[in-house]
Amino acid sequence: MKGQKVENSGQAQLFKNSFLEFLTKGHPLLSWGIHLPLLIYCFYYGYVKHNIPLLIMFSISIFALFFWTFFEYIAHRYIFHLISEKESMQKFAYIMHGNHHHYPKDRTRLFMPPVPSLIIAGALLGIQLLILGKYAFAFYPGFMLGWLMYASMHYLIHAIEPPFKFLQPIWRNHHLHHYRNDNLGFGVSNTIWDKVFGTTFDFKKHRIDKRKSKELMFDKETKSETI
Repeated sequence: MKGQKVENSGQAQLFKNSFLEFLTKGHPLLSWGIHLPLLIYCFYYGYVKHNIPLLIMFSISIFALFFWTFFEYIAHRYIFHLISEKESMQKFAYIMHGNHHHYPKDRTRLFMPPVPSLIIAGALLGIQLLILGKYAFAFYPGFMLGWLMYASMHYLIHAIEPPFKFLQPIWRNHHLHHYRNDNLGFGVSNTIWDKVFGTTFDFKKHRIDKRKSKELMFDKETKSETI
């Protein structure tokens, strides 16, 4: 994504077909509204149908929430920033994430769109059921809650200034990832795994550029598009 011009307005056209293009857009409230009831039911089903003790259910869900942070890092680093000579793979990477670097102010593509997210979520649940059996009904809600929280954090990073001082490193990490070096700062909801794998920014060396950071933030007067 290096050398790619950053556009401060508008959005990428991912498909020529208007219906497919429509399916590439999402909204935070829509994602929470669709997935949260499913996660609650999944947790309830595991507890009632399989008689898994609540302490075990919550322990697995909390572990899955933490595991998401690792998955987030790996996916962002090795899938979203995929480098390939194949044109098809380049297009895949652009659809998945490159368009966000190209148009960082496009708020309609910060959340996974509803239809693709349901397909991927269903596939993940199936894989987890094969691996974990009945305990997937505890792992899956925690994992997907991690995704919802990550996406919400990403949305906020592009929408507002950090509301609390302790969140400033997360905001800086992502802003620097956009305009300074996209080979560093792969964590979005946290900086834990960047520190573990040595891809964190040195904030003393890499000073924040307020002007460039502002260019990554939504315009206050810009209304989000209807879904």
